[in-house]
Amino acid sequence: MKNIALILLILFTIPMLAQEEISLEKCYNLVTTNYPLAKQHELLAKQNSLDIETIKTEKLPSIDLAGQATYQSDVIEFPFSIPNITVEPLNKDQYKATLNVNQLIYAGGVVNATIELKKANLKTQQKEVDVSLYSLKNKINQVYFSIILLQEKTALLTSKIKQLEAKLSEIKAGIQYGIILPASDQVLEAEILIIEQQMLETNLNRTSLISTLSSLIGKKLDNAIKLEKPSYNLNFASTIQRPELNLFELRKEQINKTEVLTKKSKAPKLVGFAQGGYGNPGLNMLDNSFQTYYIVGLKLNWNVFDWNANKKQRQSLKINKDIIDNTSEVFQLNTNIELEQQKSEIEKITSFIATDKTIIELRKKVLATAASQLKHGVITSSAYITELTNLYEAENNLSTHQTLLLMSKANYQVTKGL
Repeated sequence: MKNIALILLILFTIPMLAQEEISLEKCYNLVTTNYPLAKQHELLAKQNSLDIETIKTEKLPSIDLAGQATYQSDVIEFPFSIPNITVEPLNKDQYKATLNVNQLIYAGGVVNATIELKKANLKTQQKEVDVSLYSLKNKINQVYFSIILLQEKTALLTSKIKQLEAKLSEIKAGIQYGIILPASDQVLEAEILIIEQQMLETNLNRTSLISTLSSLIGKKLDNAIKLEKPSYNLNFASTIQRPELNLFELRKEQINKTEVLTKKSKAPKLVGFAQGGYGNPGLNMLDNSFQTYYIVGLKLNWNVFDWNANKKQRQSLKINKDIIDNTSEVFQLNTNIELEQQKSEIEKITSFIATDKTIIELRKKVLATAASQLKHGVITSSAYITELTNLYEAENNLSTHQTLLLMSKANYQVTKGL
C-alpha cells in the first residue's frame, strides 16, 4: 500500500516542480487563431479579391470571335430585269467570321458601387467568423475551470493522504504499546486506498479534459500542465462590447452599399462597339463574293420607366435596416438580462465562500479534538476518519466555490465582451 501511495505522490507532485503553465487569456488567443474556423478569414479575403478583380474587368473591352456558315432555302432576287445589266443571284450558302469589341464608356458608377458592396460583404462575413470564434470562449471557460477544479481536488486529496499516513504511524505505535485497539490501523489503510482510487479517477478525468482543451485551442498540452487562475476586477457599470454589435453595424453598412448600387443601376449605360468581319456576302449584298468589312458605333441603354421597381427595392432595404436595429435591441436586452443573472450568481457564491471559511475553522477544531481522542484510545479510527472527511468536504466546498466564482467572473467578462 505504501508503494502505491508513493507512486501516486510522485505522479502528482514531482511533475509540478517543472511543469508548464498556461493562462486562460492564452487559450482565448489560441482558439481564435488555431481553431479550423479561423482559416475562413483568409479564404474569404482571397475569394473577395478574385471577385473584385472579376468585377473590374467590366471596365475593360470585351472581345468576341464568332463564325457562322449557313445554307438557306431562298435568297433575295430582283423582281424585274434591267436592260444590259446582269445581276448575279446570291449564293444560298453563306459564310461569316466576325471579331466584336465592346467597351463600356459610362454606367453611372455601377462597377465601383459593386466593388464597394463586395468589400462590405467581406467585412460582414469575416465579422460573422469572429462572432462564431468568440462564442467558443464559453466552451473554453467550461473546460478550463473544470480542469482547475480537478487540480484543486487532487491537491486536497494529496493533503488528506499525507495526514492519514502521519496518523497511521501514530496508530501503529499506539497499537504496539497497547494504548489503541488492534485493527484500528486497518481502517486508516482502507481509507487511504479509497483516496488513491479517487485520485486515479480525478487524474483520468483531468487527462480527458486536457485533451478536449488541446483540440479547442489547436495546441498539444501535456497532462502535467498547470492552468493559471485568472484574476478579475469587474466593472458592472461598463457597457456591452460584444462583436455581435459590430456585426449589426456592418450589416447596416452592407445594406447602405446595396442601396447605392440599386440607385446607380437606374443610370443609362453607354457602350462603344466595333465589328470587323470577313464573309460572303459582306455588307454589300449585291457583291456575291468574300469581302472584308467593319462597323463602329455607340449603343445606349436606359430603362426610363420600371414601374417603380427600383424605388420599392430601396424601400425594402430600409426596412431591412430597421429589422437589424430591432435585432440589435433585442440582443442587448437579452444580454443585459443574462449579465444581471450572472452578477447575482457572483454575489451568491461570494457569500458562500465567507461561510465556507467559517465552517473550515470549526471543522479544524473538531478534528484536532478527535485526533487527540484517537491518540489516547477514546474514539475509534472510524470516528476520526469521519471528522477528517468532514473537514475535507468543507475545504473541497471552499475550493469549488472559489473556482466557480472565477468561472462566473470569466463568463461575465465574455458575456459583456470585455
